[in-house]
Amino acid sequence: METPSPKHTCLKLQLKEAQQPIYVKGTWFESRFDLSITDGLNAWICHASEEQVRDRAAQWDQPVSEYVALAERYLGFQHPDSAYGFADAGDGHKRLSWTFEKEGTKLEWRWKCQPSPSSKQTTAAVLDFLMDANVGLSEEVVRKTQSFEKLKVEAEKCLALSEKLTNEKIEFESAIYAKFLGVLNSKKAKLRELRDKISKQEIAGKLPEEEEVSSDQTEPFVSGDEKSEDESLKDLPATSKDVPRTRSRGRGRGRKRAADN
Repeated sequence: METPSPKHTCLKLQLKEAQQPIYVKGTWFESRFDLSITDGLNAWICHASEEQVRDRAAQWDQPVSEYVALAERYLGFQHPDSAYGFADAGDGHKRLSWTFEKEGTKLEWRWKCQPSPSSKQTTAAVLDFLMDANVGLSEEVVRKTQSFEKLKVEAEKCLALSEKLTNEKIEFESAIYAKFLGVLNSKKAKLRELRDKISKQEIAGKLPEEEEVSSDQTEPFVSGDEKSEDESLKDLPATSKDVPRTRSRGRGRGRKRAADN
């Protein structure tokens, strides 16, 4: 199994008691770490061995990995709620310290740093790391900018396509609505024609029935002239044609009797 490559950080630490910042470069392994510190003129180093880290972690009741991760967290970025210090420890040594809170209790970690055998070399190593990191960040910025520009172009294309699809959808809906409206009006007109036709047929079917009912229930109307004409005909003397045959026979018999007498 391959050993994971170490992590590297560089903190620009601004101390309250110092006018110039110091730079803390950290190299972080699984169970140990190395620190290189410079103020631009002098340099210090700290090699936290596995044994030392294990002892410190045991004092704080922490696993080794958690202790290293917490140290990297506070020496990789400056935390405004932490009190950092870089005080003299005698014989040119320095003591790097920082505070943090755990379960409501404020704790302080301190590590003693010894003067670097070669301040120029240590300072140069820190500056080289910063230059490489700056170049890497610049390249990352360029890549991010290019990616952003590509995304911007794609977003503009997507926006244009979305507007086009929206317009086509509106045109399509308008056309469909117009066709539907025409078909609907045509259907309404046909329904009105059928309704009128059915109404006419119902009216035509009711009229003969009403005429038959009225003819059965009403008497024929006779005008006054017709009545007077009928009465005048009754008053006229009856002719031989109008006299019943029985009467003519009786008169003949009477004439015959008179002739006999």
